[in-house]
Amino acid sequence: MRAETAPLGSRITDELRLIPRWSIVCALATFVAAQYYFWVFLPAVRHASSHIPALLHLYLTTSLGALLALYFLMIGYITKDAPRRGMNVRMWMICVVIPGGIGAVLYFLLRQPLLATCPSCGMSVESEYHYCPQCSYQLSGCCGRCFASTRITDLYCTRCGHDLASDHPPERLQAFASK
Repeated sequence: MRAETAPLGSRITDELRLIPRWSIVCALATFVAAQYYFWVFLPAVRHASSHIPALLHLYLTTSLGALLALYFLMIGYITKDAPRRGMNVRMWMICVVIPGGIGAVLYFLLRQPLLATCPSCGMSVESEYHYCPQCSYQLSGCCGRCFASTRITDLYCTRCGHDLASDHPPERLQAFASK
């Protein structure tokens, strides 16, 4: 199933499955440690009483704990997501550890598209490619005039209106069109 035709809930679930267990455990431990620090340790060390209302204190400590936990979940996600996009994991881990969260923002802005495998030669190719650059195998349907992506069930190109039946797609794609 192609990523752009999958339902949104399915795509999000698939992305969440990338988060490794060690990252989830670290996130939970960080959240609990933050709560312990702000609710047990810090009040015992401080000599002056806090003038922050209880609900505001609860909101601030929960928010900070959740942000720290999210940071560990993001690190785990990037360790699994970067290799499937053909990106250097070590470099991105160094960038993500940079304080202020700018490395994580850069990762999500600059990450490469997902890689697919050519069924003919086995080369890793970007999922948007219509043809394999190694063996010229047609990976997905496209218009013969403007080379826009098309579905197998389309009769005409949605961009230029070209009659797709005149393009003579490969036999493996014609099997779907005849149904």
